[in-house]
Amino acid sequence: MTVEITRIGTTRDQLGESPCWDADAQALSWIDALGGMLWRLQAGAGQPERHQLPAPVGSIAPCRGAAVVVALRNSFARYDFATRTLEPLARIPVDHPKVRFNDGKCDAAGNFLAGTMHVDRQPGEAVIGGLYRLRTDRRVEQLADDIGFANGPCFSPDGRVLYLADSLERTIWAYDYDPEGPLRHKRVFARTHEFDSGPDGATVDAEGFVWTVLTRAARLARLAPDGRLERLIDLPASYPTSICFGGARLDCIYLTSISRSARLEGHRTHDGGLFRIEGLPAPGRLPNRFGGC
Repeated sequence: MTVEITRIGTTRDQLGESPCWDADAQALSWIDALGGMLWRLQAGAGQPERHQLPAPVGSIAPCRGAAVVVALRNSFARYDFATRTLEPLARIPVDHPKVRFNDGKCDAAGNFLAGTMHVDRQPGEAVIGGLYRLRTDRRVEQLADDIGFANGPCFSPDGRVLYLADSLERTIWAYDYDPEGPLRHKRVFARTHEFDSGPDGATVDAEGFVWTVLTRAARLARLAPDGRLERLIDLPASYPTSICFGGARLDCIYLTSISRSARLEGHRTHDGGLFRIEGLPAPGRLPNRFGGC
């Protein structure tokens, strides 16, 4: 089957991130992290809905109903698409100008995991922040304090393995995961030094293969459950960022990209756009929803 990549719509994000599929509504949501824009595109609609959030935004994940859970700079909130209201949920004990939330994803129990990015960290400087879990009762737990630039959290099909990238380390880590307990048995799943790029957004397909975006290489990699590289797909954006499976049969991948972020500036016509990738070797899985709202 031939892979086909299509630009969807005309949106142009500064830093497109965190696409997530709502299977009940057959709708895709994603963010412009720097612009504070939240987009929602219904299947068959010509243009997406536009919603404004406080910038910067780290990530989103679906809730029950027409809503998403949101990781803001250093807090969590729920955004309701119908009422256009933002409800604060919880805050992490970090307030530092160089630390903010980045990527996030829900586990099978309905908890929302989101990691931070500590930018401009000097050699030898301790990481501030890490990986946090917002529980369904709105309590917050810190799961890791040694991830400087968290990206691509995602889970094995049985939910027992958490994959989490540290983009600056160019490493995807794997952990034994229990939604009621701490992370265990941290080990290297894959390293991306050979591509001269850190791993970015990621997801897992129905066969248990991990898909990760190689931002600086403008490629999408599919990794076997043992970390072996299975395939590479060249992408039509200078700096692609994040992915999710979507569509009625979960048989396509939606991809976000950068036009101009704090460090990267695209030079291609479609940079900052949203893309759909079809002709994939396996479908995705239904995304987990946040159970606390």
